Amino acid sequence: MTDTATEPAARHPPPQASPPAAAIGPRGGPAAPGDVDSDDAATAVVSLYAKSKKIYPRSVEGLFANWRWVFVWGTQLVFYGLPWLQWNGRQALLFDLAARRFYLFGAVLYPQDFIYLTGLLVVSALSLFLFTAVAGRLWCGFACPQTVYTEIFMWIERRIEGDRIARMRLDDAPWSVDKVWRKTAKQVAWIALSLYTGFTFVGYFTPIRTLWAQAFTLGFGPWEWFWVNFYALATYGNAGYMREQVCKHMCPYARFQSAMFDRDTMVIAYDTARGDPRGSRSRKADPKRLGLGDCIDCTLCVQVCPTGIDIRQGLQYECISCAACVDVCDDVMDKMQYPRGLIRFATQNGMAQGHSRQQMLERALRPRVLVYGAVLFAVTAALFVGMALRQPVRVDVVRDRASLARLVGDGQVENLYRLQLMNATEATQRVRLGVGGAAGVALAAPVEVTLAPAEARWVTTAVRLAPEAARAAGAGVHPIAFVIEAADAGSSRPGVTLHEKSTFVVPR
Repeated sequence: MTDTATEPAARHPPPQASPPAAAIGPRGGPAAPGDVDSDDAATAVVSLYAKSKKIYPRSVEGLFANWRWVFVWGTQLVFYGLPWLQWNGRQALLFDLAARRFYLFGAVLYPQDFIYLTGLLVVSALSLFLFTAVAGRLWCGFACPQTVYTEIFMWIERRIEGDRIARMRLDDAPWSVDKVWRKTAKQVAWIALSLYTGFTFVGYFTPIRTLWAQAFTLGFGPWEWFWVNFYALATYGNAGYMREQVCKHMCPYARFQSAMFDRDTMVIAYDTARGDPRGSRSRKADPKRLGLGDCIDCTLCVQVCPTGIDIRQGLQYECISCAACVDVCDDVMDKMQYPRGLIRFATQNGMAQGHSRQQMLERALRPRVLVYGAVLFAVTAALFVGMALRQPVRVDVVRDRASLARLVGDGQVENLYRLQLMNATEATQRVRLGVGGAAGVALAAPVEVTLAPAEARWVTTAVRLAPEAARAAGAGVHPIAFVIEAADAGSSRPGVTLHEKSTFVVPR
């Protein structure tokens, strides 16, 4: 694996031939006289692997840099702040795995509601596909957790160690008190942020206020210890050290994005027709008289790139569309008094055919995008309609397998059932059970249950069939349905009626 160069190819000398290496003998050791011909004596051993060179991105200011920080602040305020938000006396967003309940503000979900999580994931995937088809990897450059945390970690690094040149000099300098202090301070800040990130992540599964109290006594449970440290280690390693390697070699999105790209997708593009031939010149020089394009070959676009690529070499899968090169190039163009946009968001067709920005944007509504949009709208609508029509009480019917059917007094046939009643609201629910679906079936005794907010309870009930009805129905399995009437205990309004199918067994 070779590393992407952090400087333009023009600044690197062509590779030199390696000096003749010692010939290798047939057993891997130095060749003895007569083992090889004279022509083979100059054979060189070339390694196909090389250590990745560390990339030192330069800080940049501009429109897109400001937007990046808007997304950093926005996403992290949501991530760090949401677990602390209270709703009806409890945590607003909590995935309580121990109790098998998921609280989403006013909604209480159970494992049986997994379909809604599936729908949410489908909506997220389709949104990513739609956004990628229109505007490329903007998600990667502005809102991806890897990018966001890398931006935060690099900000901490710049505050402590300095900008690009200062960090390069510090790494090359021998160890000193100043170097030890700066490296230690950076590590302490990184570890503290990583641990709090892991703590917040676990706070979505364990009530965070309880978790906060346990943190002062180190009273976490085993799985809480594991996930706090695991998530902290992942944040520390990915954002502090691996950085661009995650985007280039580990992220699958970089590999399959080409399936969603086409020549009308907005990407970061260098205007070759305008910029080439490249060359340095003074501000007062006329580039046309010198036979040069607008690119002054300052290499700042390479120095600010977090993945270390040269955007002037064309579209590359490593590009995450962070637009740092756009900001720094526009700043250079302003200083040279050239028009902005040498590096800009554009489409490949637009660059090749000289389209205006308006013409490029008009091509956004093409068949691929319309299909993604239509499917996304349909799935999103179905998800919201399903949530809106969701019943306040869920019921699961489980037959008692220890006794499928039995005869009781007066020759009645009795089947036993266990019903799990789940209150999916934050209000107390009155639940009344009934049964129907077959002639003569009835509950052995009336069943009425009061469910506390978000309570789940198992109720055992018996269904009986009169002897005459049993003989008329005949031996075998017959369909029935439990009728569940649920109403808000604190309201006079009528509730809802649910029907849950089951079967009734008449023995031979």
